[in-house]
Parts: sequence; structure tokens; C-alpha cells
Amino acid sequence: MDLHPDDPAFDPETQQRYDRKRLLRALNLSLAFVLLLAIVYSAQGSFDIRPFAIAPLAGEGLLGILTAPLLHGSIEHIAANASALLILGTLAGSVYPRATLRAIPLVWLGAGLGPWLLGEPGSHHLGASGLTHGLMFMVFMLGLLRRDRAALAAGMIAFLFYGGMVLTILPREPGVSWQAHMGGAVAGLLAAFLFRRLDPALPRKKYSWEIEEEEAEAARADDELELPAPREVPLLWVRPENPEEEQRGVVLHFPPRKPE
Repeated sequence: MDLHPDDPAFDPETQQRYDRKRLLRALNLSLAFVLLLAIVYSAQGSFDIRPFAIAPLAGEGLLGILTAPLLHGSIEHIAANASALLILGTLAGSVYPRATLRAIPLVWLGAGLGPWLLGEPGSHHLGASGLTHGLMFMVFMLGLLRRDRAALAAGMIAFLFYGGMVLTILPREPGVSWQAHMGGAVAGLLAAFLFRRLDPALPRKKYSWEIEEEEAEAARADDELELPAPREVPLLWVRPENPEEEQRGVVLHFPPRKPE
């Protein structure tokens, strides 16, 4: 990644500090959220989690849209979601800090509305897997939309690690909330379209051979024959300032013609 175009100090050392700062900030925020999930999971045994889960098409299940991503059913469940959130959250937050900040509420809402609208009545949905799908689809789609070097690299990394999420947005395995996966994925795609221009494009570094080609093209352009401006053309005749002199003209005397 590179510095933003408006950064006053574009040099390798400053760029490394800038990239490290953004990466550490995204990593720390992702770690803080994973720690919050661990704290909530450790406290789940002391209260009934059903009122805080998503109950499809039920009024009392609307609260779960806000709270269900914080709940998990097993150690394996929270471990899988925590690792994905740590990687995808760090990736999205370091490459797209502004877009990610705006996208998280939208993805959170989509991951909750999906099971509330599409889930079977009487079931309960919980877990942060909808958030992981939203982040993956957002990062991948931003790579296709922006097409700069950092965006393409982030999209390839996200798809390399979690490309299998494309298959989990449809019913495959009993007991897995594919509705939350689909809702989060749709919200992630929508966030990519809405917030694709929030983060400024990063400057593209030029290689030495590209600079040489540009210099050669500029030199060839200077060598081409160009017509001078009208003011730069030298005048062969200057109109006299006195109009009378121009009207009087000049009389030429010819010698008389000799008779034959």
C-alpha cells in the first residue's frame, strides 16, 4: 500500500510508518471485537440467550438483529468466526478504513434481517458468520470495482482464504444459518457499491522503464515541427502609421521609348 496523494511526505520511510499504523489500528480493532465475543460467550451460561437470538418473523426476534452476532453456540462456532473476523477485519480496515467503518452497520443489519425474513418460524439464529460473509464479499467486490493495486491484492487474499463462502450463502448443511450468510453477503456487496469512493485512490508507483518511456515520448513531441503562433511570425511588410503616406504611393520614372 502507498500513501494517499495528499500526504505531504511521500518517501519510503514515511510510507512504511503510515502503512504500519493503519495495519495495527485495524488489527487492534479486530482483536478488540474478538475479545468482546469471547467475553460474551463466557457469560452465556449465566442467562437465557433465546431472547437475544433472531426469531424469524417474530416481533420479539427483532432484538436479535442487534445482539445475535455476539452469541455463539459452541467453542468451534466462535473459533471459526473469530479467526475469520480477525483476518477479514484487519484486511478491510487497513485497505479501506473509511468504507469499512460505514459498511459494518450495514453488514450487521443485513446479517440480521436475512434470517429474520427467510428463516423458518420457530427457529433461532445466532453467530457472527453473517459479518464474516459481509466483509469477504465487500473486500472482493471492492477489488473488482476499484482495480487499483491495493484493492486487487486485498480481494485476491480474501478470496484465497475464504472463497468457499460463496457456496455457503445457499442451503447446504442442516443447522447452519445460510440466511445470515446470504443477508451479510448482500449487504457487503451493497456496501462495496455505496462506499467504493470513500477511500481515496492510492498513488501508483512507476518503474524506471515507464519513466524512460515517458521521457522519450516527451522528447519526440518536442522534436516535431509545429507552426509558430501568429505573433511570432516575422512581418515582411509593415503598414505605415500615416494614412496619407499610404495613399500617396510612389511614382516610378521610366526612360522614353525610342521610335523604331
